[in-house]
Formats: sequence, structure tokens, C-alpha cells
Amino acid sequence: MAGQAPAGSQSTAGDPPSPPRAYAAPANLKVLPKDTTGQQVHDLMEEWERSLGIDCNSCHAEDLDNLGPDGRPRLNFADDSKPMKAVARTMYTMTEEINRSYLAKIDSSGAPVTCGTCHRGHLGPEPFVTPPEKPAQPQTPPPDAERPQPQ
Repeated sequence: MAGQAPAGSQSTAGDPPSPPRAYAAPANLKVLPKDTTGQQVHDLMEEWERSLGIDCNSCHAEDLDNLGPDGRPRLNFADDSKPMKAVARTMYTMTEEINRSYLAKIDSSGAPVTCGTCHRGHLGPEPFVTPPEKPAQPQTPPPDAERPQPQ
């Protein structure tokens, strides 16, 4: 609806709107550039969630000693104990290599390769199935083609 504030930023009468959420500087970056901000990492992780159809806890382990206000464990984003996190790093490195070493050398190559290029919202990419070959159409001469004249 036009004129409506984004969810979470609405205030009651007289209260100022909530400030945007601040994300801590990331720790344990191994494949992302070291100067990536917390906001940039958060935005990228949200993109990966949508592209792969997964949640944060697919790659990030729970920290049982750090409970949130709801009493549930928070995630330890720096922890490397989940194998899926290593897979994500490998796949990110692969897409960056494809974009840098191959697509960048093709004029007008279009959009870069991302997780969503193959995964399309699924953890495992859907296999490509070649469409069945269309039957050959009989060749008929055009209506104005020359016909042999009787002799």
C-alpha cells in the first residue's frame, strides 16, 4: 500500500521509527572479500537462501550457549562444523571463476552465473531433460512453385 512504512519500522503515536538493523562485521570469511560488510554478507546470504530453498541453519550451526530472546539458540556464523558450509564456499568459488574466467570474456554475455542459475530455488539442481525431437514435417512445395508443363 502506498505511503505505508516497511514492516518493523512502524511506530506508535509519537515514537520515532525503529532504526534499520545493524549487522556485525563478519568473522571467518574465507572466500568472500575480507572487506565485505555485515550488511553485504546478510544480503548475500538471503539471496542464497532464496536461490537454494534453504534456511540459515543449513550451513550455520546453533550455539547452544547463546540463546536468543525467544529461548532458542542463536546461530554461530563463524563456526565451520557443518559440511554444507564448505560446499557453499566451493560453489561460490566455482560461480566466481565461471564469471571471471569465462563470461567476462564474452561480449554481451548477459547476467552473471549465480546459485539460482542452476538451483532455481531447490537445494539440488533439477536435471535438464532434453525435449523430445519433433517429428519431421513433410516437405511440400510452396503454392506458387513452378510445375512441369505437360508436353
